[in-house]
Amino acid sequence: MNGSFDFVGSEDKPALIAFSTPEWLDATKTALNELGYKVHTAATHSDFLIRFSQARYQVVIVEELFGANTPDENLTLKALQNMSVSQRRHATMLLIGNSFQTFTPMEAFKNSVHAVINSSEIFLLKQLVEKAVAENDVFLHSFREIQNRVFTSGTRF
Repeated sequence: MNGSFDFVGSEDKPALIAFSTPEWLDATKTALNELGYKVHTAATHSDFLIRFSQARYQVVIVEELFGANTPDENLTLKALQNMSVSQRRHATMLLIGNSFQTFTPMEAFKNSVHAVINSSEIFLLKQLVEKAVAENDVFLHSFREIQNRVFTSGTRF
């Protein structure tokens, strides 16, 4: 059995991160662990896609230059941007990099993520993740409530 295989239980809070910068990777792991997330790390773009398709991650954090020299070359970010909303609705998506200000709504919209974080503020990552997740939960609360009602009632469309 592969040593990196990790079960995600029903009580777990899974998070998936994709970083090329080791310092940012370590800081992100630490922050998510302190928040109680079960952290999985993607080493490559294909590893990210495989992991993302196998679990319903609550938080996904991608470095702007993950496996790339420019943001336009970031295949992982491109894949997330091209996914249908139904494939990624369950996760709060965050993008970390140098080319934007933290929590700029238009940058987040442009990059198809819930929030952007400037790498200079990575020391605040724990609080920023909490804020992004809370805002996403408020935004999707009604949708999720109706979705759960429909699911439990057995109604088919």
